[in-house]
Amino acid sequence: MAIKTNIQDYQQEFENLAILFDMPQTFTISHTEIEQENSFSQTFLLNDGTSTISKTFTFTLPQNLTPLKTKSMKKRKVKVYLYDVLSQKLGKTLPWGSLTGIRPTKLARDMIESGEVKESVVAEVFEKELRLSRDKAKLIPLILKNQRCIIRNDNLVDLYINIPVCPTRCFYCSFISNELSRVKDKLDSYLDCLIKEISALKTVITQKAYIVRTIYIGGGTPSVLSASQLDRLLNELSFQVTEFTVECGRPDTITADKLDVLQKHGVTRISINPQTFCEATLKRIGRQTKNSQVLEAYSLALERGFKVNMDIIAGLPGEKLGIFKRTIKTLLDLQPENITVHTLSIKNGSILKGEGAVDNGVSQMVDYAEKTLLAAGYKPYYLYRQKHQLGGLENVGFFRDENVCIFNIDSMEETNSILACGAGAMSKRIFNTQNRIERQSNPKFIEDYITRIDEIIEKKKEFFK
Repeated sequence: MAIKTNIQDYQQEFENLAILFDMPQTFTISHTEIEQENSFSQTFLLNDGTSTISKTFTFTLPQNLTPLKTKSMKKRKVKVYLYDVLSQKLGKTLPWGSLTGIRPTKLARDMIESGEVKESVVAEVFEKELRLSRDKAKLIPLILKNQRCIIRNDNLVDLYINIPVCPTRCFYCSFISNELSRVKDKLDSYLDCLIKEISALKTVITQKAYIVRTIYIGGGTPSVLSASQLDRLLNELSFQVTEFTVECGRPDTITADKLDVLQKHGVTRISINPQTFCEATLKRIGRQTKNSQVLEAYSLALERGFKVNMDIIAGLPGEKLGIFKRTIKTLLDLQPENITVHTLSIKNGSILKGEGAVDNGVSQMVDYAEKTLLAAGYKPYYLYRQKHQLGGLENVGFFRDENVCIFNIDSMEETNSILACGAGAMSKRIFNTQNRIERQSNPKFIEDYITRIDEIIEKKKEFFK
């Protein structure tokens, strides 16, 4: 597969769309854009190895747009044209139409706030103009409705802390995380550096008069830390926040003494992620967790008053719809405050990438989960997409009884700055009045983070100056 265009800004978007269509390697696409005044002509040549088809489209844009808005609208329209060409040629449609980005709801909100689309018709516009399926288009306004907690204030920030360590590596995982057995002897040094970075950010928070809205400790699996290590880390976090979340995703890492430490320091939410309630599947993906461990961890969390999120994954190897339905039933029996339904993503660097994944009806699984959770009273409140997800599908978080996770919304919708600490952590500085975002990442690997901590801190101070 080869794609050529005379507009470099389109190259990556075209390639991402072609990947979603799973284009044959024999295909080539050539694109040429010609601009005359405010008119844009788009010509696509599609060759399948035996014949070539040519399609030309022309459109105009309003003349009072900012350069940034002109660029984004052009890209969006051109992608729709390419989508139509590929869809017609391959006889295939995609659930998210021409959209290739991570944040469909953020795009919808931007279009509403700029006056391009009215909120009351956003589903219709996304279905007709961006080629989304009706079910996916209807999902967007439902989520927007449940994100009323958004507050745009450049002085309101979220604090993220990364613990990039897991007990073992799941076969589908490509995150920069380390197996505990390989880095256990480095954890105390890592915590030394992490606390040093947090201390530096405390100074930044005071100087900038920032208000920390939420704290989120993620990974990896932060609950691989011992109770004493968790206590040492949480002692550094004395902010009065609206929400305090710690990921405890692997049930085999959760103990009563660790949860007692979290409770002592004001943590309000944790995650317990079964991924599936089929133990044969868990073994297949490199987890040794038993369902009994999930239930025990959940019981311990409820005793201490934590709000709980549970993640599951649609499309895991060897699973079909019947097994997935049983996982959904178990979740509804447990009734956690939040449920996140992920679609399996086969990324470069994962063990499953080399084995090849089979789509065992994953779209039916996702549809079943969304309809069943809605019928049970859960509501969708955030959504994001990843590359290489089976069926070109999505991840959706659901909540009940107004228990949204504010950090998830702030992070996915990019409405508030995130001060991020730790190896692999990504800080974001949001300038709402300027509609601008700046990003800064820490080194990915624990060893690099430890050796470069002083340099990291100086760069972080400069970034938030």
